Amino acid sequence: MREVDSSRSAGELAALLGDWPSGDGPLYRKLTQALRRAVDGGMLAVGERLPSERALAAALAISRTTVIAAYGELRTEGLLDSRQGSGTRVSPGLAPARPDGWVPGGRGAPMYQRLLDGSGDLISLSSVRSEGLPEVAEAVREVAAEDLPALMAEAGYHPRGLPALRAAVAEHYTGKGLATHPGQIVVTTGAHQAIALVAALYLRKGAPVVVESPGFTGCLDLLRAEGVEFLSVPMDEHGIDAVRAREVLREGSPHLMYLMPSYHNPTGVLMSSARRREIGELAARNGVPVLEDGAYTGLRAPEEPPPVAAFAPREAEVVTVGSLCKVGWAGLRVGWLRAPAEIAERLSRRKLLADLGTPLLDQAVAVRLLPQLDRLARARSELLAGRLAFLEERLRTALPSWEWRGPDGGSALWVRMPGIESHVFAQVALRHGVELIPGSVMTPDGGGFSDHFRLPFGHDEETLEELVARLARAWKDLSRHGPCEETPARLVV
Repeated sequence: MREVDSSRSAGELAALLGDWPSGDGPLYRKLTQALRRAVDGGMLAVGERLPSERALAAALAISRTTVIAAYGELRTEGLLDSRQGSGTRVSPGLAPARPDGWVPGGRGAPMYQRLLDGSGDLISLSSVRSEGLPEVAEAVREVAAEDLPALMAEAGYHPRGLPALRAAVAEHYTGKGLATHPGQIVVTTGAHQAIALVAALYLRKGAPVVVESPGFTGCLDLLRAEGVEFLSVPMDEHGIDAVRAREVLREGSPHLMYLMPSYHNPTGVLMSSARRREIGELAARNGVPVLEDGAYTGLRAPEEPPPVAAFAPREAEVVTVGSLCKVGWAGLRVGWLRAPAEIAERLSRRKLLADLGTPLLDQAVAVRLLPQLDRLARARSELLAGRLAFLEERLRTALPSWEWRGPDGGSALWVRMPGIESHVFAQVALRHGVELIPGSVMTPDGGGFSDHFRLPFGHDEETLEELVARLARAWKDLSRHGPCEETPARLVV
């Protein structure tokens, strides 16, 4: 079998292995098991070259002898093969494993794996977590008491969404300064599905897509699943860099621009009104459709501009995505997209093929919640503002060298650890009971922001207190000893 040219770095493999140090037994045995799972699950391809023992040891913050022992065990089992001048590879003689569903080349697998495995005593920072608002429970009770008979009389299929919910979403956008009618709305099973539907409609293998860097790993993986080519544009304090975006739109002929204007994940930046207008005009002038993801919220600025679609010229093609998940409750998987009517019709046909329609009971609850969405958003924001203040006070005391910009909104801090690569710290933090996603994983190409990580603040105060204590112990451990006796932490220069 032809050998696979691997571009996977030691840091990427470390992220792929996830919470490998948990459980009992020696580290080399646990590393062996984690690598075996990666091969058996198809996340490491047959013939793929693995990082050197020294590089992987540095990325995992362990001794080189631990990696040597793990590689040796797997060579004995016939899973790995080492040859002079070729390094260590997944044995070319193995039958190709059936992939277990993760995006080839994607970086979100460890984040989503935690949803399957559960966290146990581990405090996971892989996703934003916060309890549901009491209004969600009240809406569920009202639906059960008042709406159930009419719902049960329905045939059960509304691929575009319940008419009452589509009307409520349209009214919500109209109230925000974006005139909308129900024919422009498609209800989806969360914003995640909305983004997947748009990606499948607009993109083909090799299609160039403009994205912000950094960005949210899960959404980048949805685009990556279509085999796209990322055209990365950096951020500034007003949103995506308009000067660089203008250059990329002119030179790259992109098929789509994907943005998070309110609020950007992970930086928490709120795109200004002027920048929204500029981006809308650029997209219209260059004939590039825009997918604006407005589902990531939580902490909110006092004044939030209307969506990008409200600023864009009439000829611009903008799809706007929203959701109740981050405002009301993550377990209420109701999202939506707003698009030009003909695009909404095409997306509704794809929605029909995907699942025939979002569950009607969930939509009925959403109908009850939409009229009070702004009030719910303020309640969520007030809750998170208190938790952010609590977290920042403890971080300044326990970890004074860490740096972050106060977010305009959202649910997380974008933390910089001067002088230390976050994928190294992530491995030490795992052994202290904290799972975090390194900053380089939240970039389109895996480069840059190697000293950053996203720190969600949605947990209750007791959990945040324990979180800071564990992070401080991990930081002290790394600062005092380095990641291991043989391999000191690499400095960012």
